[in-house]
Amino acid sequence: MQFKISKELILQIEELILSKKDQQLEALLNDMHHADIAEILDELDFDEATYIFKILDSEKTAEILLELEDDLRENILSRLSPKEIAEELDELDTDDAADIIAELSTDIKNEVISELIDVEHAKDIVDLLRYDEDTAGGLMGKELVKVNENWNVLTCVKEMRIQAENVSRVHSIYVVDDENRLKGRLSLKDLLTTSTKTPISEVYIPKVDYVRVDTEDVEVARIMQKYDLEAIPVVDELGRLVGRITIDDIVDVIKDEADKDYQLAAGISQDVEADDSILELTKARLPWLVLALLGGFISVRVLGLFEGAMTEHGNLFFFTPLIAAMAGNVGVQSSAIIVQGLANNTLSGSLFSRLIKEISLSLLNGVILASILFIGSHFLLNVEFIIGVIVTSALISVIIIASLIGTFVPLLLNKFGIDPALATGPFITTSNDICGILIYFSIAKLILGF
Repeated sequence: MQFKISKELILQIEELILSKKDQQLEALLNDMHHADIAEILDELDFDEATYIFKILDSEKTAEILLELEDDLRENILSRLSPKEIAEELDELDTDDAADIIAELSTDIKNEVISELIDVEHAKDIVDLLRYDEDTAGGLMGKELVKVNENWNVLTCVKEMRIQAENVSRVHSIYVVDDENRLKGRLSLKDLLTTSTKTPISEVYIPKVDYVRVDTEDVEVARIMQKYDLEAIPVVDELGRLVGRITIDDIVDVIKDEADKDYQLAAGISQDVEADDSILELTKARLPWLVLALLGGFISVRVLGLFEGAMTEHGNLFFFTPLIAAMAGNVGVQSSAIIVQGLANNTLSGSLFSRLIKEISLSLLNGVILASILFIGSHFLLNVEFIIGVIVTSALISVIIIASLIGTFVPLLLNKFGIDPALATGPFITTSNDICGILIYFSIAKLILGF
């Protein structure tokens, strides 16, 4: 059954905190999953959250720390001493510990590292801090199981037992040479069904997917998704095994990238959250709103060029919002499909074949929608025949043009290294609105001759 926070539970916890009944509070929370406790802490004020954080054991709170919202985690960490923070990090894998330390100020960061009990753990964390957070090096953890190609099966089993004590979950067994260069991976089945005296070099699998420390995180996510991997080894410039990336880290990358693309598609140019300050939210939203406003000015200017037509044929004006809306909607649909294909690396075929396909699709959609519009405008709105012909002809033309713009703009942005998700937002909508109005009145002028 999925955990749900109730008002009664929050009130009960607040009462236990107020009366300082630590044992009852600890008994209540210890049976809960760390993600559920993090959700509870988000509902409490900072003082109450910190109080709970300090009464639970570090093994529990270390996991909770990873699940907290950024602002709450930052606030709790600010109320802990460097020694208390170090106690939390000693319980975490190196990659998670490095992520948390990276959020601290330089002075506190150095103090926390000096307070870490496990020296090797501290060295691994410091090593991970060298890498950019959006690379494989920034994602990887140092915890893994590896064996030497020169060992036999019996030696491997003994060494694996020692190494596995520091690894929460063994996804793969990696094989290296004397220089720690990655050579392949070892199947657990082969290990169990092979004589203990057999050299590992005779049974390991030389083919293994890997990434380099400077590989971008989105590329790592694409590789792991494509090959359905739970973990992937990371090597340095010399091919030496330096860490591994697990699927839980990649899920976070995929989520962050999806959030970023969603915000770009909505016309938000910076990574913001609902709880951010008004100034930060304004800075993120305003640039695209200004662009939309400029596009509106251009649309008004285009309409002004055909003022005489609207005076003589007033019915034309009433269909303007419809044409502009259809242009924007079609463009967003087309660009969304292309952006998704670029993100998943699933686009196939030549540019010419995509052009033909898009024209065919938009033509079919245009004819169907134009037919509905023509019949509806004639029988429901009593629009004269010639106006109906103009509107439907414009609708078909606008759908085709908007579809092509929606297809090629993200491809063009991607070619120049710009995030193609921009093409699904106000940029494509505004440009297609302008094009739609221009096409509509140009066709009207051609037919009516004003």
